[in-house]
Amino acid sequence: MGLFATMPVDEVTVQDIANAVDMTPAAVYYHFASKEQILLEGMTRFRDAMLSEIRSDMPEAGNAAGVGELLTRTITWTNRHRTTATVYFVGSIGLNLLVEALRRETRHELVELLRQAVVAARGRLSSAEAGVIAVALVSLLETSLASMLNQDATFRSLGARRFRDEVVALGDRIAGIA
Repeated sequence: MGLFATMPVDEVTVQDIANAVDMTPAAVYYHFASKEQILLEGMTRFRDAMLSEIRSDMPEAGNAAGVGELLTRTITWTNRHRTTATVYFVGSIGLNLLVEALRRETRHELVELLRQAVVAARGRLSSAEAGVIAVALVSLLETSLASMLNQDATFRSLGARRFRDEVVALGDRIAGIA
């Protein structure tokens, strides 16, 4: 995944992958049909770990700060897994149909988890309102993580701590908690 994080995916070769893991290209092909399969496997592992982390951090009912805390922990966790996160949130966008299907499936799962977090934090909400809030939070999270991982102009101008604090504050406003 380190190669995919530092080079465009279409420029990474099986020979590069084999060299990085001290194998021959034939040995790589024994385990994987293509470099795209390697990429998809790495992205799936990242996605599974991220969703597991979010599930373990879900707020308890009545915890009004729960959505912000969940966003903070997700941003921190993603930063700790920066290499693979960069591939997932930045380098793989629009790469191929399988990658986009994985990203779409992940988005659906994130929407459901964030819907649950909003309901836990705010209490009774209509299903439609909770769903729309969750979609907005997923968009905020994905966009913010890409900004952080790219260290774009907005991220650099605010710095890591203030950027995270602003994302969390916006998330709370979206969730109707602010």
